[in-house]
Amino acid sequence: MTDQALVVFDGVAKRFGNFVAVEKLNLEIRKGEFLAIMGSSGCGKTTTLRMLAGLEAPSEGEIRLDGKRINDLPTWNRDTPMVWQSLALFPFLTVRENVEFSLRMRGADKAARRRRVDKWLERMQITEFADRNVAHLSGGQRQRVALARSLVTEPQILLLDEPLSALDAHLKVRMQSVLSNLQRELGITFVYVTHSQSEAFSMADRVVIMSRGRIEQIGNPQEIYRAPRTKFVAEFLGSSNIFAGEVSNVSEAAVKISTPAGEFDVVPNAAKPLSKGNKATFVVSDDRLHLSNRPPEDRLNRLQASVVGEEFVGATAVIHLEGAERIEIKVQKSHDELEQLNLEPGAQVWVSWRPDATHILPGE
Repeated sequence: MTDQALVVFDGVAKRFGNFVAVEKLNLEIRKGEFLAIMGSSGCGKTTTLRMLAGLEAPSEGEIRLDGKRINDLPTWNRDTPMVWQSLALFPFLTVRENVEFSLRMRGADKAARRRRVDKWLERMQITEFADRNVAHLSGGQRQRVALARSLVTEPQILLLDEPLSALDAHLKVRMQSVLSNLQRELGITFVYVTHSQSEAFSMADRVVIMSRGRIEQIGNPQEIYRAPRTKFVAEFLGSSNIFAGEVSNVSEAAVKISTPAGEFDVVPNAAKPLSKGNKATFVVSDDRLHLSNRPPEDRLNRLQASVVGEEFVGATAVIHLEGAERIEIKVQKSHDELEQLNLEPGAQVWVSWRPDATHILPGE
């Protein structure tokens, strides 16, 4: 990946009648990066992808690909192939015929088509299915055919619209690995639209989170997970405990914020200087909270809460708690750690965290 922009959205907006699907989008997509675009339904992520593919025309602004304006360029002249959620394979064609389709449309001669298709069938490990009808393949095999068909022309960029959503859980994990390795090996740009945080965070170099047609935050997965910019991002991630209140004291070492759940020390955020009396919102990730049956050390932030329930998430569990003023708290722990605690519904436990485990939301 380089810092050089391959795609630029410059003040791009898309309206359908009075509905604004994308609002004044400014975004650079770098050469060779894996960029994931996330957001809830209707946030504008798929519309953004479709405008890049040429399936929707911007209402205003400019889209540039490799420095050239492409607003009015037909889809078939853009070299921006897309892997669809439905895969959109031709059910009446064999695997080989599906993969060679775009080469045939470009007028490549038969020998060249054969060489290129054989290369991609082998690369995607589907050579043995070359003469099989795609309707007789498994979901994972069809996924590989769709990738081979899109990449056989060796484009600069590949667009992917929720391509793994129809796969079983174990196949999703395998295909995530296939996609990540393929992108690194090829060094081409992947733009990947998804609802799934686990998909985006496991594969992408950078993640874009959108809401109501606007970008809420762009950053690498760790930045977004540990330092969400707005309350929307924190809530969207689902792993953040959110505390809102008023600054009661400020020192060089810490900001003290008074909330309905208690008064807590928070490490100051250079991006948002605070003074006494300011409103402030901070978050603590669920994996940075500690649980105990006894009061924790005085230097730690702490509160008492009652157990509401327990949610198993693979190797860990998320404990749902309720604190003062009915504040909801989530704590993620390993099963071994939880065995030492009384976590029956209604049980009282202590929740604690270090001041430096907090993050003040700069966008609030």
